[in-house]
Amino acid sequence: MAKRKTAIGKDVIDSLTGSMYEDSRIIYREYIQNAADQIDTSVEIGQLSSLTDGRIEIDIDPANRKIVFSDNATGIKSAEVESILMDIAKSTKDRSKSKGFRGIGRLGGLGYCDNLRFETSYKGESKKSILSWNAKKLKEIINNRDKKEEASEVVNMVTSFESEIEESERSYFRVILENVSSDALLDEKDISHYLSMVAPVPYKKGFLFKNDVSNKAVTHGYPIDCYPIFINGRNQIFKAYSASIYEGDITNKKRIDEVYELEFFEVNDKKGKLIAWGWYSISNFKKQMPKVNIARGIRLRKGNIQIGMEDGLTRLFKEPRGTLYFFGEVHAVDVNLIPNARRDYFYENSTLKILEKELRSLFADLHRLYHFSSKVRNEKKRIDDLESFKKEFEEKVKVKGFSDNKQRATYEENFEVKKEKALTAEAELKKISEKVATEGSRAEQRVFKQIVASSEVDVGSMEIIDSNDDPKTKYSTDDMANLNRKERKLMSKVFTIIDQILVPGLAENLKEKIKDEFNDQEGI
Repeated sequence: MAKRKTAIGKDVIDSLTGSMYEDSRIIYREYIQNAADQIDTSVEIGQLSSLTDGRIEIDIDPANRKIVFSDNATGIKSAEVESILMDIAKSTKDRSKSKGFRGIGRLGGLGYCDNLRFETSYKGESKKSILSWNAKKLKEIINNRDKKEEASEVVNMVTSFESEIEESERSYFRVILENVSSDALLDEKDISHYLSMVAPVPYKKGFLFKNDVSNKAVTHGYPIDCYPIFINGRNQIFKAYSASIYEGDITNKKRIDEVYELEFFEVNDKKGKLIAWGWYSISNFKKQMPKVNIARGIRLRKGNIQIGMEDGLTRLFKEPRGTLYFFGEVHAVDVNLIPNARRDYFYENSTLKILEKELRSLFADLHRLYHFSSKVRNEKKRIDDLESFKKEFEEKVKVKGFSDNKQRATYEENFEVKKEKALTAEAELKKISEKVATEGSRAEQRVFKQIVASSEVDVGSMEIIDSNDDPKTKYSTDDMANLNRKERKLMSKVFTIIDQILVPGLAENLKEKIKDEFNDQEGI
């Protein structure tokens, strides 16, 4: 009996297009990935002298709901256009070299437009080849459940091929999406931010450590592939890493911390062969990096293209928030670390298990590092609080004055409480310093030094002039010269009530405002 021929239904096309990705923006990554592979080939055959001579252009036209991707690489020979651009999952790329190798990524745009067109020209041929996919018709055919067409039959129904005359010296490849259905795909600003972390682009000039990272990659024998990518001709995309850490939003952000060093690491297999390397940032770890820091998180990359999103490695941390205390990258370099079809992680194999085991160990160290930083900062804060309180007290004594004797006594009591806490903190910091000097990692030593370096306070010698040694207490009403004694006594009671009701900062502001108001008048 003859073996039955397997039928592949039309729904497989839907699975490889619109249903393939959770985030529509991923199609940008897919088309950039294909362009990067062609630029690699152009360099390999000598058509381009280096990757930086390649150019990937993305034109986003919201008004006409159109997106165009183009590159100046090899293009495709006219005789091969139909087989390469119509056949599905039949790529001839070498998966050990190419960033894309399944032959399905180019179909990604079908789920988000009415017409998908490929235009290409190969150097030496006086021809431009055009292959069009009628995406609107494709959706109609797939959604028609009354007919059971096979995938190959549907492909032939929705594709068309034509050619035009072209200059023989020109070589390029274009992808054109017409009548794009997704507004997210037409948002230039959002796409720029997305690609700044996903695409294989250079580090921006303002990233102080970009040369350190690039040099480390060369030392390992795996230079980082970077390609000039432009949106609408004017906006070149760079990785969004920064030495500054902000809070707020894009239009109103405030710097709250800074990166002052990078730590590098490598992951080797049992034979000592490098399978991945990476880096992470060292800062004061004051808090999780807010969303305004686009590059936050330790990102996973293969071929300098991000695998997954910012949370791709979260599950390897002891707590999900752990990765958000760092900027960082893990560059997978072993050929056995193979991105899955969705490119949100790698296929399971023994090499991946080694990578995960080593990263879990590293991330456990990072978990301890930011908790260590928190402890050091908390102890340092108790000393800083004492310093600030002493300055506040001295300003009350010399300038602002106290509302009454009771307020001064309260200040004196609070000073003693804060001093006791500061003395305990000082002793604890000394213990930490001794321990970290002998047992701590280099990162812990650097963090400790950075946090406590500015503190040269001898807590034990810090004192204030108490009321017993001060011949005359200054009161808040002393500056209200236009009030008589009775009026000042009344105003002192008002100030005392204000102190009782409002928080200290607001209370002081209100009292100063009242003083200014009455000093401009003749009395109550």
